[in-house]
Amino acid sequence: MENMTFGVIVAVVVAVLAIVVIVKTAVVVPQQSAYVVETLGKYSNTMQAGFHVLVPFLQKVAYRHTLKEQAADIPEQICITRDNVQVGVDGVLYLQVLDAKAASYGITDYGFAISQLAQTTLRSEVGKLDLDRTFEERGSINAAVVSELDKATSAWGIKVLRYEIKNINPPGDVLAAMEKQMRAEREKRAVVLTSEGARDAQINNAEGDKQRVIKESEAARQQQINEAEGEAEAILAVATATAEGLRRVAEAVNSEGGESAMRLRVAEQYVEQFGRLGQSGNTFVVPADMGNMASMFTLATAILKGNPKQPPD
Repeated sequence: MENMTFGVIVAVVVAVLAIVVIVKTAVVVPQQSAYVVETLGKYSNTMQAGFHVLVPFLQKVAYRHTLKEQAADIPEQICITRDNVQVGVDGVLYLQVLDAKAASYGITDYGFAISQLAQTTLRSEVGKLDLDRTFEERGSINAAVVSELDKATSAWGIKVLRYEIKNINPPGDVLAAMEKQMRAEREKRAVVLTSEGARDAQINNAEGDKQRVIKESEAARQQQINEAEGEAEAILAVATATAEGLRRVAEAVNSEGGESAMRLRVAEQYVEQFGRLGQSGNTFVVPADMGNMASMFTLATAILKGNPKQPPD
């Protein structure tokens, strides 16, 4: 009976040991993780996601790494700009483990090392810039920090993806001075914009007056041209009408009975105009050959026929 009891105890102990061994040697690696295995304290292999069994008492999981992208907070630190202004700067760093073996044996604590290196690099980059430019050059500062960190962490199996500055906190007196400067700049821009508006208004008014004078001169010029063209056309029309009238008179004179009609018309006009001479004044001049009416008729007839020679007395 005692032997039986002892055998049961031994069996239970063996079963417990077997369960412990299975628990210690059976390893399930989650997705996006990597476990570093050591055999008797020496690197053996890196287990990827899945089920794995270790050699009991010889192998163990020495390091566990996540392969996901990680965000590390970089605490605020005091940086001195090129113009000797102290500013507090903090940020956040994004990194990823690419080589689990290098991350395990390349450095003791890569998170702490990267944080310290990021702070020193940030102080160096901020020290190259004036205070005003630190707000404008965030992108270049971030890129410079990532570039420097990437050079150092490549040997550790770590990839620094990006670095972002969260806050830049100047001292209170510097903030007050910056506020005054910005207010002065805004007032200056307002004054400049007002003066530019007044200048543009004067330029526009002058340009408007110039265009008005030009338009008025062009209108006057066109009016003179139109009037001159109208007068020329009127003169031409009068001359054409006169020429046509004279041509018809000449044709009438040369026709049958035309000469007698012309003599009668000239006599009527002569008598009418001579009668008016006495009404226009007290003194007038009478032609010497007033009684020689025939010679006047002969001269008029000769002119209309195209023979303007003076008839004989």
